[in-house]
Amino acid sequence: MNLFDDTDIFTSSPPKKILLQLPDADVMLYEGFIPKQQADRYYENLRQQTPWQEADWNIYDKTHIIPRMIAWYGDEDTIIENKQGNMWTPELLEIKKQVEAEVQLQFNGVLLNLYRNGKDGVGWHSDRTEKFDKNQVIASVSFGETRPFRLRHKTRKDIPMQEILLTHGTLLLMAGTTQTHWEHHVPKTAKDILPRINLTFRQVNRKI
Repeated sequence: MNLFDDTDIFTSSPPKKILLQLPDADVMLYEGFIPKQQADRYYENLRQQTPWQEADWNIYDKTHIIPRMIAWYGDEDTIIENKQGNMWTPELLEIKKQVEAEVQLQFNGVLLNLYRNGKDGVGWHSDRTEKFDKNQVIASVSFGETRPFRLRHKTRKDIPMQEILLTHGTLLLMAGTTQTHWEHHVPKTAKDILPRINLTFRQVNRKI
């Protein structure tokens, strides 16, 4: 079975790098970063073997279940400190090694998101918590259905919202002050679409 075909993206050449010209941000898109045969294998393995869980968050004293499934993997010390998560699998380490070699950075954790259908998405937010540096770097790898990824500046209303289509095997790198000045989200859709799996590799602060 051929999954998520796009002959314009999947070629034998190196991944196409696109630097987004955005103020207060460093965002690079690597189209076709994971070759299609590998991307198909990772997608099936992650979809079937990951211990997906529901998660919730509190807003105005009300608890809501987030519209997607998640799983956390990382180095042993980050799991022990947070008292949750899973140790790296061989497949995740393979992907991590490829990402680190490309971006020349090291990551010690990854958050997996499963968007089961168009009813799953994520609202506007920036990834800034006490577990990460103020200007954390996020390397995001997508497998499965193409979904739009939107970016908007937090304060400058003169800058149009940006939309990127994250296709099967794509890598998106967000660095610099991106998380400080920009928000992002994955909108829901009424279309009948296949699942998408997204891996966001992160640099978790360790206690000194």
